[in-house]
Amino acid sequence: MEVLMVPARLNGPALSLFRMVIGLLFVCHGAASVFGVLGGNQMSGKAIPVGQWPGWWAALIQLVCGGLVLVGLVTRPAALLASGSMAYAYFVVHQPHGLLPLRNGGEMAALFCWSFVLIAVLGPGNLALDAKLRRRPTPPPRLA
Repeated sequence: MEVLMVPARLNGPALSLFRMVIGLLFVCHGAASVFGVLGGNQMSGKAIPVGQWPGWWAALIQLVCGGLVLVGLVTRPAALLASGSMAYAYFVVHQPHGLLPLRNGGEMAALFCWSFVLIAVLGPGNLALDAKLRRRPTPPPRLA
């Protein structure tokens, strides 16, 4: 059996695409809960009242951090905060209903949590605003 070798040059674009998809999905969850769009919050089908703890704040984190991760701006800190919010969601909201994600409905929280850990560790990939800002052209040397 032949092993398919993926060229190393695809690592950056593949990581970038993974980051963008995860960020977009997170933005959609946040927008649904903050604005009541896309079917609204999963529990009520409507927007969560502004400032309601912890739902509205979690949705705001989803919206803002998801957007930052999507475009690749301050990606590592945004992914770390998003990961932490999903860990909180898993252990506070889902885990009391059972230990395993399949039993407590926490699959999405666990998947988002670990996806954001991966993004925080590996970075945004080469197709990100972070990468573009790092590659600022150096000014030409001054002639004396």
